[in-house]
Amino acid sequence: MITFNKETLRDRIHACWIGKNIGGTMGTPFEGRRQINDIQGFSTPEGVVLPNDDLDLQLVWLRAVEDLSPARVNCGVLGEYWINFIPPHWNEYGIGKNNMRSGLLPPLSGEYKNDWKHSNGAWIRTEVWACMAPGCPDVAIRYAREDACVDHGAGEGTFAAIFVAAIEAAAFVVTDIRTLIDIGLSKIPEGCRVARSQRLLLDCFDKGDDWKTARNKLVEDSKDLGWFEAPANVAFAMLGMLYGGGDFKRSLILAINCGDDTDCTGATLGALWGIMHGTAGIPEDWKAHIGEGITTVAIDRGSIAVPDTCEKLTDRVMAQQPVMLAANHVGHVRICDEADHADEADVNAFRGGAFASQLCALPGRSCSFDFIWGGATLVYEGEPEIGPGGSVTVSVTLRNQLPDPKHVHLRWLLPEGFTVSGGRRDVCLMHWTDPTHAPGAVNLTFTLTAGDVVEAVNRPVLELVCAGRPTVGYIPVTLLG
Repeated sequence: MITFNKETLRDRIHACWIGKNIGGTMGTPFEGRRQINDIQGFSTPEGVVLPNDDLDLQLVWLRAVEDLSPARVNCGVLGEYWINFIPPHWNEYGIGKNNMRSGLLPPLSGEYKNDWKHSNGAWIRTEVWACMAPGCPDVAIRYAREDACVDHGAGEGTFAAIFVAAIEAAAFVVTDIRTLIDIGLSKIPEGCRVARSQRLLLDCFDKGDDWKTARNKLVEDSKDLGWFEAPANVAFAMLGMLYGGGDFKRSLILAINCGDDTDCTGATLGALWGIMHGTAGIPEDWKAHIGEGITTVAIDRGSIAVPDTCEKLTDRVMAQQPVMLAANHVGHVRICDEADHADEADVNAFRGGAFASQLCALPGRSCSFDFIWGGATLVYEGEPEIGPGGSVTVSVTLRNQLPDPKHVHLRWLLPEGFTVSGGRRDVCLMHWTDPTHAPGAVNLTFTLTAGDVVEAVNRPVLELVCAGRPTVGYIPVTLLG
């Protein structure tokens, strides 16, 4: 059982947002520079908080949780909130929104024709999930993945978000950066580029390389990916933590001096430091320089009300913690008036796990659906494109989500001229605890073939009628002409 003292927890979440603003404001003037920087502190006037989309998007995610409850928030919901409340079209942001407007659901929206899916847009916005689920890395990574896949699909940007969210949620209990990095690495594929950059960083640190040598090795190793990509930039943030020697100012300056996406590396390091050490761990002069305010740049403020100070943001996040923990059936965390407590077994439980493996195994060219009695995952075997007379193959995995066996009738609703082959018209989903089956799951493969004419957007629909159940399931298979 992990116990958090409510006031101490509140202080650490408050420090997270102050640290986020400090790092973002200090790093923003140097964003995009490819050389090593030589900053010594703020280059901005006192009392000025520079706007940063790293924090902005999290204010929208908080609103989604408040509006709908954590149990209903998924990539589809976050995609709708993207379109409603987040105007910028920068890089993966614009690609993800354009794909959704064309009818492609997440995570396909973040996968299709997205040269930015390995970039930084997702790992920089994970603190809200960690702060609503302190001491619960698997809860935090669940929402971080739902969030990231909207505009990063199954790219390195999504692995980076899972890595950072796990570290931040664990940092409410663990304050050793090496242990935190190990926990983060245990949640992502060993062969992904984010993991490779972290291992390279640790190797440099352990061999005694200075920080500039480590930084240059990270840049060279990520040369094939280019700039503004997640693997090297996440490593720059961790470089600051490792080489900073426990000093906040030195840690933040080192991360920003690595160059590249400096507002992101600085803001994430500042937020993580706040979670680990609370407001007492942030120097008073830097807190005074930045103040309490929140300035936004990436939100449609005419359509959504968001907190305008770190204090108000902290209060709203704290209000959602009991709801988040209850929605995810968390039984190992208590928030109360008692002293903080966690033991070695609690920390060991943070590492790895089948859930993290399942998250990372979900393909980018896919969409998932929930019909209450059952669920389905649609996977495109190629791109979601079709021309006149062309064919596209998709697989559909149907899952039983309630204990009783079910008979399901399948029917295709096709655009004019389309035909379908393969699969079956009727399936039986076995009892979900039957050990002789992959629990109540059936895999089907269909090939859709267009006629002589296709539209700009074509939407064959697979209808699922479960005998004795009132809810009918519909799976749209969006194909761009």
